[in-house]
Amino acid sequence: MDTRQLGKTGPTVSALGLGTMGMSALYGPTDREESIATVHEALDRGVTLIDTGDFYGMGHNELLVAEALRDRRREEVVISVKFGAQRGPDGAWLGYDARPEAVKTALAYTLQRLGTDHVDIYRPARLDPAVPIADTVGAIAELIEAGWVRHVGLSEVGADTIRRAHAVHPVSDLQIEYSLISRGIEREILPVCRELGIGITAYAVLSRGLLSGHWSPDRELGAGDFRGHSPRFRGDNLRRNLALVETLRGVATDLDASVAQVAIAWVAAQGDEIVPLVGSRRRDQLAEALDGSALRLGEAELDRIEAAVPPEAVAGDRYAPEQMAMLDSER
Repeated sequence: MDTRQLGKTGPTVSALGLGTMGMSALYGPTDREESIATVHEALDRGVTLIDTGDFYGMGHNELLVAEALRDRRREEVVISVKFGAQRGPDGAWLGYDARPEAVKTALAYTLQRLGTDHVDIYRPARLDPAVPIADTVGAIAELIEAGWVRHVGLSEVGADTIRRAHAVHPVSDLQIEYSLISRGIEREILPVCRELGIGITAYAVLSRGLLSGHWSPDRELGAGDFRGHSPRFRGDNLRRNLALVETLRGVATDLDASVAQVAIAWVAAQGDEIVPLVGSRRRDQLAEALDGSALRLGEAELDRIEAAVPPEAVAGDRYAPEQMAMLDSER
């Protein structure tokens, strides 16, 4: 597994990271044993970056990650944690809390659930509009000084917020959605990160399965699968987006690769500061992603891929309107 450094001040991690959200929530039924086996397989194949969030399954995901890492050497794994999302007993999203005291309280619970004495990268999941980002980052900086956290991360924030945060404490990386069909960061956010020496951990590189090459237009989604409410997975939008996937499949066939492998390789090819996160929930999904990690794309291949999936042809926003409104990165 190749490695990449997350920004000028961040840790060196595997060139692909593992996102674990789907192992606990939001994508339908989960399989605990398969999830743990998938984390073990990732580690055995050289993945060192594990991404989680304290609100994934209301703490379930951190406990799952802790169990999967129980027999592994802590120094061999970089654990990235998002915090701040507020949820009700019914799973409802209630907003975000990134006050300094909330930052420290959340970390205390995270350390207990993960069974570790530090988190490698700690980041607010979204910008809390009621709290200056300088206050939130300042609190994380105090946790770094105390030894409980190693690096400051950000998630789904815009260029101005990135600058304000980085002025308080160096930011290792910005976690944000980036894929062939989610390219908004290229306008302002990615240039600012490059200017400041901030890495990118790109999530939803397969657009939550849409770019996997395995999605069927007649697939039924359970009540617990949030993709049933995602604009890109509904009605005519889904049909139009899957048509783009089929065009991409032709390019992938010529490259002797799968659609998913090409989509991941495209993200990785956008810069050495970018680390794609694959949200594999099963070992076979993980194997497909990792088996394509050696795929290198030249200019001609990149041109073909981008012609197959032009940004203006993508149908639907990446979230429902109420969720889009919470994204500082989309303002």
